[in-house]
Amino acid sequence: MRSQRWFAPDDLRSFGHRSRLRQLGYSADDAEGKPVIAILNTWSDLQQCHGHFRERAEDVKQGVWQAGGFPVEMPVLSLSEMFVKPTAMFYRNLLALEVEEILRSHPIDGVVLMGGCDKTVPGLIMGAISMNLPAIFVPAGPMLAGRFRTERLGSGTDVWKYWNERKAGNLDECALRQVEEGIARSPGTCMTMGTASTMASITEALGLTLTGAATIPAVHSAHARMATAAGRRAVELVWEDLRPSAILTADAFRNGVVTDMALCGSTNAIIHLIAMARRAGVPLTLEDFDRISREVPVVVNLRPAGEFLMEDFHDAGGVPALLSRLRPHLALGCRTVGGSTIGEVIAGAEVLSDEVIRPLDRPLARAGGTFVLRGNLAPDGCVIKPTAAEPRLLKHTGPALVFATYADLKARIDQDDLDVTPDHVVVLQNAGPVGAPGMPEWGMLPIPKKLLQQGIRDMVRISDARMSGTSYGTCVLHVAPEAAVGGPLALVRDGDLIEIDVEARRIHLHVADEELAARKATWSAPPRRYERGYSRLFLDQTSQAPDGCDFTFLEGGWPTPEPDIY
Repeated sequence: MRSQRWFAPDDLRSFGHRSRLRQLGYSADDAEGKPVIAILNTWSDLQQCHGHFRERAEDVKQGVWQAGGFPVEMPVLSLSEMFVKPTAMFYRNLLALEVEEILRSHPIDGVVLMGGCDKTVPGLIMGAISMNLPAIFVPAGPMLAGRFRTERLGSGTDVWKYWNERKAGNLDECALRQVEEGIARSPGTCMTMGTASTMASITEALGLTLTGAATIPAVHSAHARMATAAGRRAVELVWEDLRPSAILTADAFRNGVVTDMALCGSTNAIIHLIAMARRAGVPLTLEDFDRISREVPVVVNLRPAGEFLMEDFHDAGGVPALLSRLRPHLALGCRTVGGSTIGEVIAGAEVLSDEVIRPLDRPLARAGGTFVLRGNLAPDGCVIKPTAAEPRLLKHTGPALVFATYADLKARIDQDDLDVTPDHVVVLQNAGPVGAPGMPEWGMLPIPKKLLQQGIRDMVRISDARMSGTSYGTCVLHVAPEAAVGGPLALVRDGDLIEIDVEARRIHLHVADEELAARKATWSAPPRRYERGYSRLFLDQTSQAPDGCDFTFLEGGWPTPEPDIY
């Protein structure tokens, strides 16, 4: 085992390693001949989704000890989607880098990855892929359903809904406080099909969790049992030498994309899946997502696109039940960390509610959850979630209302004299990976207050930003190349006509090529706000959205050599 390079030799260095284990209170045989299992815990006092992870880490340790392993809990960067600024996405790659290096530099044989809040899932997995030690993922699980008076609340989705009602003058401060106090009632991730639930479900479909793990509510007793079982399985993975490279094949990633489309998953999943795949040497592209979106219907009826919440999805059978419905679209021979193939996992799965997990012939939408659009405004592509949009806007042409930055948007969007109609197309520039920086979730651009007061609740909005998976509306996102690097989005001006035709997968700026060339000749890049430290590394090395926004020097390539032990 890898860890024995630290502990087994009869030399001075190993004598020092063993003596320091004793300093930590372990006995001589705790690490002798046993798999050393790292438990990478993303708990923190400012990580709202992972409030139960101190307890769950102990549950995992119990399982490792039960299976004859040696558990070591190691804290890694905790990325709260709510509290980390400018955006947790800015630090996803830092978490991935930390995971890879903390595993490489320590006497570790296998790893349990503990995450859930949006960017912790891809960050942990990207690092584990690059290090390629036996690994298993323990998802945080969704929080309990929220409550406002007699209504069930979905985190994120109902925030936007009730905030708009407040801006429109339809909700008083007392009612708003009740929403605030009732929308997040326990540890766990958003209980809508936001990015966290999307990535947890995809991770199970990829084969990196135990069967059924993705949807167990965070405070459910089954969640503790799952964590303990994951600890036991981590030890077995080391003895079997089952590594991510044997699980995360091209077929496995195709299964992940199929699952994403059937879930009507967060648009963020596209960026994360591409980044994860390229770490594994799989050349996943936007074209793969678009092709699969034409083949796979939306069958999971969860907010924001549908009606139900994650507790309902779990009670309906969860991911195994969903995959059983998707059988015709899946590569059934893909391996999982549980030791079975996907086909074996779903053989006994049963859908317990046809309303939550719809039959293929009665879907929520005939095509997948995310479409890829292209045109002269987005030559490298952009994305939209059509099921979350008002159907009347899926084929639309309107004049642009342009905001150069998010600060500009906040300053002007609610002005009474803003020149805007429901037909306008709101455009936000400089909100991408380089421009923001970090590509924040600004893409669900606010509806101008004067339109909210007129009863308008949706309009076409376009940006190079992302949006929360809990968001909704006719929002065109991830426009590439982004404005800050000179993409066509940077050249849009107020009044320019913009056309979207979602069914045709088309987006077009009605400005002549000669005029765009003239504008480009006078364009200059916005000044960079960050010139040192991690921020500079991010700006210099991060790829664009269609390439996963990963550090270019970490995609695939030769593995970093094991450290010398002297």
